[in-house]
Amino acid sequence: MTAARSPGAAVEALLRLAVSRLDAGALRTAAEYTLGLAQGTRDWPASSRRAKAASVHGVSVERFRKGHELMVLGEVAIHIRRLVSQENGTPGAGEGEWSAGTHRSVQVLAGGRQVELTVHVHPVDLLQDVDVVVSPVDVHLALPEPYKSSVAASLRRAASVRGVAGDVVDDPLHDELRKWAALHRTAGRAVLPGTVAATASGALAGRGVRRIYHAAIAVPRAGTNDYDVLPADVTRAVSRALALLAEERDRHAPPLRSVCFPLLGSEPGELPYHVSLAAVWAAVEAELARGAQWDVHFVVRAPEEAALVERIATGIDRAATGARPGDPVE
Repeated sequence: MTAARSPGAAVEALLRLAVSRLDAGALRTAAEYTLGLAQGTRDWPASSRRAKAASVHGVSVERFRKGHELMVLGEVAIHIRRLVSQENGTPGAGEGEWSAGTHRSVQVLAGGRQVELTVHVHPVDLLQDVDVVVSPVDVHLALPEPYKSSVAASLRRAASVRGVAGDVVDDPLHDELRKWAALHRTAGRAVLPGTVAATASGALAGRGVRRIYHAAIAVPRAGTNDYDVLPADVTRAVSRALALLAEERDRHAPPLRSVCFPLLGSEPGELPYHVSLAAVWAAVEAELARGAQWDVHFVVRAPEEAALVERIATGIDRAATGARPGDPVE
């Protein structure tokens, strides 16, 4: 890198170059405000820069501080490390290791052919330009309250339409699920585990997310606040989601092509991550092995989960257990 006139200028130049490597859109804009790189923000108080960055993502300042800001700064740090590594000729982040707040492609074999998965390590509500996101829900199709931290709550919050004062004026995921239940005559009773209800995406459409597939996998445990989730129900729901994607594909312009899965059933107190992933992957791999051309994404919350996705998708876990592609998950 070219030497700058002062240490401060050198740091700013490095930050600007790192930020320029981020995906264009909300992520890069939020980084520019957070670091005071956006035009006219250099002398803003940190609280004002944070508030502006939070507004870019459509979340409260407190939620941005606790989650999104860490992801944004993590992405910048990854690119700084890569730039410095390139300068020094040493390996950088992302070459053989996972770091927080990133995403990358993973090449896997399915049915004797090589396919590509995209793995995201960030909150689910930051997904952009993925046609369909699969969201876990209980068998009563009851969404959690928006202030909670689950995948379904995050998507409900991100899909809501807010007024100029930030108040919710439309709760489309909740409302559309109620309409789905009425249409299919399931209102007031549970659906079978593995059922998938499709809705529009509300405000998430502005991020390029066009459909939400609500996968009913959690069965409430009587007399408690807990749920039971069976791996077989997760696999059944993923298979149904992929079949529904095929049914709906040509009803949209352009046709639906991409789908993103969290680790379904891995909320606290439910399935371990590796069990959830094995259940999801069993259905995804079977579909890809049949020649499906879907653009498949996984979204996880931590680098450790991302590394797990990479290992099982490339066959390491199957090799260790003696399982074969297409074997069912018990």
